[in-house]
Amino acid sequence: MERSESDILKRVRKIEIKTRGLSNEIFAGKYHTAFKGRGMSFAEVREYRIGDDVRDIDWNVTARSNAAHIKIYEEERELTMMLVVDVSGSGAFGTTEQTKRSMITEVAAVLAFSAAQTGDKVGCIFFSDKVEKFIPPKKGRGHILMIIRSLLEFTPTSNGTALSEAVRYMANVNKKRSTAFILSDFIVPKSDFTPLEDALKIATSRHDVVAIRVTDPRDKALPDVGIIEMRDAESGQKLWIDSSSAAVREHFAAQWQQREERVNNLLLHNRIDLADLTTDSDYVAELIKLFKKR
Repeated sequence: MERSESDILKRVRKIEIKTRGLSNEIFAGKYHTAFKGRGMSFAEVREYRIGDDVRDIDWNVTARSNAAHIKIYEEERELTMMLVVDVSGSGAFGTTEQTKRSMITEVAAVLAFSAAQTGDKVGCIFFSDKVEKFIPPKKGRGHILMIIRSLLEFTPTSNGTALSEAVRYMANVNKKRSTAFILSDFIVPKSDFTPLEDALKIATSRHDVVAIRVTDPRDKALPDVGIIEMRDAESGQKLWIDSSSAAVREHFAAQWQQREERVNNLLLHNRIDLADLTTDSDYVAELIKLFKKR
């Protein structure tokens, strides 16, 4: 069903009122503390002094001058936030008051307004099994409202997921170091796992990457409601199962846990902070916890 122009504007305004308030009252200061100062740009080189970090030695200048020199960095006054947003078919799933996609939109808005409070640019990448849309980083309330509107009304051309494509694109499209938030349920197909490992290694060497996983309670556990039809939102494949069987429910839960642990280990290996959000809980506390641990 196509949404009317007035409906879209009302929803944008509703999200702005809620998320901008949260950003003003709670997150702007915490965002500044957690992420500002992590963006450093090269300023100059000078001769090495006792006590300097040897990891900052500029070996090219040292070789040319026959004297050890180190690189000096300064804090960038302005950072860039990139929102890497999953718009694949699985985001439409939700068994509570909201879908995963609607929670992702709210969280993206909170983060964007928090960055705007500290004068940073915000950009956005929508992805399915490919990069669906790229919104270049800019400043200003109007730009953020445009991102929120795009999230609300965007229809992807594919339902599949390939997170590696989005991570690879993000790493290359931003020449300067940025803070990138990946907002997804992180249901990674087996075929994409190795490419994702490679993409994250490159991305984390260039940017500050943070993962925000948004899931629904029924992603992890089946209810005991008898025979039900399950449909994969991305492939369209349908399957009838007997959810009254304890063995079936245990198998379903074990498969989820296995996938979740594999993703967790990958993020941990690449030193990527993770916030776990669910559609039946308040995301505010989890975001505050994420900011504090940084």
